[in-house]
Amino acid sequence: MGVEDKRLNLDKYKGKKVLVTGHTGFKGSWLCIWLIKAGASVIGVSKDPYTKYDNFVLAKLSNKIVDLRSDIRNLDEMEKIFDKYEPEVVFHLAAQPLVKLSYEMPVETFDINIKGTINILECIRKSKSVQAGIIITSDKCYENINQIWGYKETDRLGGYDPYSCSKACAEFVTGSYINCFFNPNECKDHGKFIATARAGNVIGGGDWSKDRIIPDIIRSLQNKVPIVIRNPIATRPWQHVLEPLRGYLMLGNHLISHESEFIGAWNFGPNSNDILTVKDIVSRTIKLWGEGDFIIAQNNGPHEAELLSIDCTKAKRYIKWNPILGIDEALKMTVEWYKGYKNSDVYELCMKQIETIEDKSFE
Repeated sequence: MGVEDKRLNLDKYKGKKVLVTGHTGFKGSWLCIWLIKAGASVIGVSKDPYTKYDNFVLAKLSNKIVDLRSDIRNLDEMEKIFDKYEPEVVFHLAAQPLVKLSYEMPVETFDINIKGTINILECIRKSKSVQAGIIITSDKCYENINQIWGYKETDRLGGYDPYSCSKACAEFVTGSYINCFFNPNECKDHGKFIATARAGNVIGGGDWSKDRIIPDIIRSLQNKVPIVIRNPIATRPWQHVLEPLRGYLMLGNHLISHESEFIGAWNFGPNSNDILTVKDIVSRTIKLWGEGDFIIAQNNGPHEAELLSIDCTKAKRYIKWNPILGIDEALKMTVEWYKGYKNSDVYELCMKQIETIEDKSFE
């Protein structure tokens, strides 16, 4: 593995045609803004935004990229998009991303997260233009045994609920494609450098998804009603959305450079001291907001893992990626977005926060 620190030298993206699936979503919209800043030509493929207040809508990204509406489950449509736009780099983020919703729509969750991933991998396989691809899965792809130490990339995959299981399946599918079609030992023949990225729970501005901790908190605070907590003692690897995105971009640097040792799976999560309970996250956000209260729900709802963390030693050692923001700073930036979006140029607000991360990476 290379040892050079390429932290945020994003020159390799300048002028590159980069396709982002799920670009209207929370993480996808932030990634598009960062890629625009890096000088990439961005092609986005996704369904419509979730609400009119989503980051994608408020940042007016449809005017700044090739903005396409399509379903990743439709292989014919995906192949036409790849043929027409000839992307060189692919970030696959499109998914049904919610655990609780996966209980309500298990078939669609499996269909989107598994078949959709297969279709993107197949398009990459057939494409003559794609050099690098990163398939975004989840830290929930691991078989959760409530261990106190973080899961490593080599640990067993699994999944209790439909969402977690679908993400483990997406990892298996990608692993099969890597073995059979994108093998690291045969890169000179196929020219494809593919990896998967497993990130912890991300927070940040512009997320309005149902049953996610920050959107639920913000809605309650805005409506001046108590925040309802389902699983107060559950822990998650909370991190600002820009932390894993920085990791994806740094990993992409190596893949674009045709470094075959970076093919495979990578974890991106916070340091262990930033792994807090849901109750802690709620309390700290209320303090930053300046007012608010919470109640504990009597019915906890569907099964969710109580304890979850991931080990990011591999990314720290080889990609030279490290978390930059502590949880308090991540929450502060998140609250700043939600307090500022109504009276700000949201695109510039996002750019400012990206620049904060870039500046901190060189401190």
